Amino acid sequence: MIVSKTAIPRRTVLRGLGTALALPLLDSMVPALTALQKTAAAPVRRFGVVYVSNGMMMPNWTPAKDGVDFELSPTLKPLEPFRDRVIVMSGLSSKPPANSPGGAAAGVHARASTRFMTHVIPKRAQGSEISAGVSTDQIAAAEFGKHTQLASLELAIEGRDFAGSCDAGYSCAYTNTISWRSASTPLPMENDPRALFERMFGDGGLDPAARQSRIEADRSILDSVTDRIADLNRRVGPRDRGKLSEYLEALRDVERRIQKVEEQNGRELAITLDQPAGIPAAYEDHVKLMFDLQLLAYQTDLTRVITFMLAREISGRSYPQIGVPEAHHPISHHLNDPAKLANLAKINVHHMSLFSYYVEKLRNTPDGDGSLLDHVMIIYGAGMADSNLHAPSGLPVMLVGGGAGTLRGGRHLRYPMDTPLANLHLALLYRHGIAGVEAVGDCSGRLEQLSR
Repeated sequence: MIVSKTAIPRRTVLRGLGTALALPLLDSMVPALTALQKTAAAPVRRFGVVYVSNGMMMPNWTPAKDGVDFELSPTLKPLEPFRDRVIVMSGLSSKPPANSPGGAAAGVHARASTRFMTHVIPKRAQGSEISAGVSTDQIAAAEFGKHTQLASLELAIEGRDFAGSCDAGYSCAYTNTISWRSASTPLPMENDPRALFERMFGDGGLDPAARQSRIEADRSILDSVTDRIADLNRRVGPRDRGKLSEYLEALRDVERRIQKVEEQNGRELAITLDQPAGIPAAYEDHVKLMFDLQLLAYQTDLTRVITFMLAREISGRSYPQIGVPEAHHPISHHLNDPAKLANLAKINVHHMSLFSYYVEKLRNTPDGDGSLLDHVMIIYGAGMADSNLHAPSGLPVMLVGGGAGTLRGGRHLRYPMDTPLANLHLALLYRHGIAGVEAVGDCSGRLEQLSR
């Protein structure tokens, strides 16, 4: 590591044509005096959520044994290479009070997704009358956003439409997002990689015609800052040059893939009018591209809070590529039919396999004195357990990531049944250094045993 009298500011960007390109955390961003005392740049804390819909096949999710001697269940098996970074938690629940408005069976899917992060029972309403509560990710974003360009990112694979009713009189806003800035402000989930990329690295203020013109001209964001990159390389040491090269190549790869998708969609436009430009046709390609963009957002410290829905509640997506041509939601009402249970298990494993792709990338991306996986805590889970029963008790939830002193992975922790999921969220806010939050939703205290 090269120690000089000056340091590159942490918020340094490379400016080009309509571009403000953020940089990853470099050793050269550490003040000189600090650099004498440390061997790498100090990491930042990050918070992520990956949500899966329509419940889970719980026998294939829940490990048979507790503690450190558990074996990963069939659904969790794709995470075997990262077992030591995983905490599986049983007994957590998002069970509404027995006297809930509308009864226990009202709007079960709307409740599942809304309560997963807000722990508030949504009001049965549409339009301007909708009401829930501030979600945990937005509590974190209010603090972390003081230090980043974007307070948070809310992402999804399926559409972001909030209009109309999706679940027994409950607005589609409840089923199509898990993030709420206030009780009356659900945050739309972005599902277009091109729009996300431009929000992160390009000029999000361009009008549609100007944006299309730039896309057709096939301008590369990186090409517009080539001279500035060369200048920066002369100012940093060998270790930082390596980091910068890896980051820029990853950025160029994402941009190249988005452009390729748009070329393909452009050729198909005359036949398929409902294919949005920028969204890959294959579900797996779409998910991986969105995961790659999340990694870049963390790596460049554009944001420290990301929520991501692999599918919305009541999703009717089919998965013929894995042998499941039927729609997900009807399958989730399996009535213990062996064929439907087998297909539900396939969907659950497929989602987990895609998540493992992301975890591997996080583990392989250097950050400060470790990797991005060391410096992020990700909740992976669903807002209901047995989908056939719409069960809010014993939710499928796990934590992934966290370095030494933050989380102790490689364990299956079993809590008393119906321990509020909000207890976990309160504990994570505390572990992220967010002071002054004494309660979240219907919590009964901070969840224990996460680091011991």
